Amino acid sequence: MKALFRIFKTASELAKAFAEDLAGRINSAGKSGLPFTLVVSGGNTPRLLFSILAEKYRASINWGNVHFFWVDERCVPPDDPESNYGMTKQILLDKINIPENNVHRMRGEDDPDREAGRYSHEILMNVRKKDMLPVFSQVILGMGDDGHTASIFPGNLNLIDSEKICEVAVHPVSGQKRITLTGKVINNADFITFLATGQNKARIIEEIYKKKAQYMNYPASSIDPLHGSIAWLLDEKAGELIKESLIC
Repeated sequence: MKALFRIFKTASELAKAFAEDLAGRINSAGKSGLPFTLVVSGGNTPRLLFSILAEKYRASINWGNVHFFWVDERCVPPDDPESNYGMTKQILLDKINIPENNVHRMRGEDDPDREAGRYSHEILMNVRKKDMLPVFSQVILGMGDDGHTASIFPGNLNLIDSEKICEVAVHPVSGQKRITLTGKVINNADFITFLATGQNKARIIEEIYKKKAQYMNYPASSIDPLHGSIAWLLDEKAGELIKESLIC
């Protein structure tokens, strides 16, 4: 599947455009009677997105039709500042009318291996399936300045092809354990959207976009949907090295 790359002037413009698109697709799914299964990630750009959704789309989105999942989670309690769930709850979930049963968090405070298994089961019970794998409506991803996505880091590319739905990953620098969706599950989604901002992402984005050098060593380059669509939404700083290629 050929990826769509779009560059916005600022991170704020990026988040506003994606929020509008996401709101439209959530409400369209509701009209068709299908639940919208949304997988979110942590980071500054999702934080900005959640703020916009809470402020501008609190009443216009049918949140009762949305089921929240997480692409990864640090093995910390939900009230820890590093918790992806905790950030989403504070910025978005506490400000919208969403049923408690629609929020499917990874329990970072529990034993990681047991939680990876439990969360895999919860996904299978709440998400439609294709080719024996869950099919999420939308997966929102970020990319680290080392090319990692979700908690799939360089050197752990086995997690891209894992047969499991969730795995336990270890951060290569801090040694912190994390729970992550695997590549096959992510690639089975209807829509996959990377939100990438900042100049520190520009070089790796160029390598992935132009398929340069050892680009396949970056886990983000292995996100390639089997059936759905993929888009990279960048601010000008993140997209500065590919901007001219997109214009041509």
